[in-house]
Amino acid sequence: MDPIHVKVRIDRPREEVFAYLADVANHSEFSDHYLSHWHLLRIDSFGQGAGARFRVGAPLQRFDWGDYTLVDVERPQRIVALGRYGKFNRIKTTGIWTLDAAPGGGTEVEYMFESEPALPTDRLVESLSGQRRWFKRKLRKAMKRLQSILEEDHDRGARITVAGL
Repeated sequence: MDPIHVKVRIDRPREEVFAYLADVANHSEFSDHYLSHWHLLRIDSFGQGAGARFRVGAPLQRFDWGDYTLVDVERPQRIVALGRYGKFNRIKTTGIWTLDAAPGGGTEVEYMFESEPALPTDRLVESLSGQRRWFKRKLRKAMKRLQSILEEDHDRGARITVAGL
């Protein structure tokens, strides 16, 4: 899937937004409308190496478990998450949050998401099921929820933990 870019302006300092996004345990709060059954991959949920596993509610996905791990955390401007989902976890994903100081205060947050199907059949399912449109719509909503959570402490989902704790 070609890269999907979504942006939002959040009226909070860049350091605060970065600290929230660098903690993977917070991601379910703004993404639980399309990613469910979250659990952490390790006890420490902050910074490089932190990750989570979840179910992806994409259309026509029989094998819907996915995960990602924060692999590059550059304070306070960039967070890179690499992951996989689908059958045998063969579809690679990349997510990049870029944070810039907004004119007049606040933070511009841009999120880029792309997937790399391993097989032609995976590409075919992605294209026929309309997953690009589906992901773009869900990512826009996630960014609006992120904005609502950080600006108004409103529209929060559940914070995740390690499975079984």
